[in-house]
Amino acid sequence: MWRSCLRLRDPGRRLLNRPAGGPIASVGPGPTHPAPARAYAPPTERKRFYQNVSITQGEGGFEINLDHRKLKTPQAKLFTVPSEALAIAVATEWDSQQDTIKYYTMHLTTLCNTSLDNPTQRNKDQLIRAAVKFLDTDTICYRVEEPETLVELQKNEWDPIIEWAEKRYSVEIGSSTSIMGPSIPAKTREVLVNHLASYNMWALQGIEFIVTQLKSMVLTLGLIDLHLMVEQAVLLSRLEEEYQIQKWGNIEWAHDYELQELRARTAAGALFVHLCSESTTVKHKLLQE
Repeated sequence: MWRSCLRLRDPGRRLLNRPAGGPIASVGPGPTHPAPARAYAPPTERKRFYQNVSITQGEGGFEINLDHRKLKTPQAKLFTVPSEALAIAVATEWDSQQDTIKYYTMHLTTLCNTSLDNPTQRNKDQLIRAAVKFLDTDTICYRVEEPETLVELQKNEWDPIIEWAEKRYSVEIGSSTSIMGPSIPAKTREVLVNHLASYNMWALQGIEFIVTQLKSMVLTLGLIDLHLMVEQAVLLSRLEEEYQIQKWGNIEWAHDYELQELRARTAAGALFVHLCSESTTVKHKLLQE
């Protein structure tokens, strides 16, 4: 059966098998997702101009130093992050650049810039409602009516995630084959708005970033609640694409590149949320041989 070809168990978790990819064509009335109000695009590349990267603690938080220069945001604000762990993660991005700085690979830095500059000038309530609005077009809530193999695949892979979310947050979500999508109860929106309100502005920037990558509020909740791994969440968000790839074959390198990029962005967003949600201090130890 097709089902047995598309699924495997990976370290005790349900996960789609990664096939050798292929041309992607929509076979159902997929959702039209709202255009995300995202951060401004940084310059693509530039020659590396620093040797050493370090962090220091200032009055407003932790700062990144490139040699003796303080890192600044695109709006020329001092680049200051709220936790030492996040500062170390950002510093690692800068330190890992080779002869050329590839800004498009530095997702944590971009998220910090967005949080500091707030280029779209949105407040906390607006960020929350932008994320919750994705329920109206949530990828895993839209179902096809045919072919039968894809219908079964969506049911087997997506239904357990929706059921988990409904039980975890005591809400009703459901799914639909209608082009209009499922009817999300007002109570569900209220519960999720209140849940997201427990996060700070920085973490909410990360949550919205993940939602725009996965095109799914439900998968994002599963990821930040540690119910899903990054690889699982990404493959579940690409369920129809993976189905088409298995059926029709692969466009050489293109699908693999797209998959790895999506994994990198989603992983960075999840890490950003967790580092911004915890007020932890990195403990330094003197290692003696």
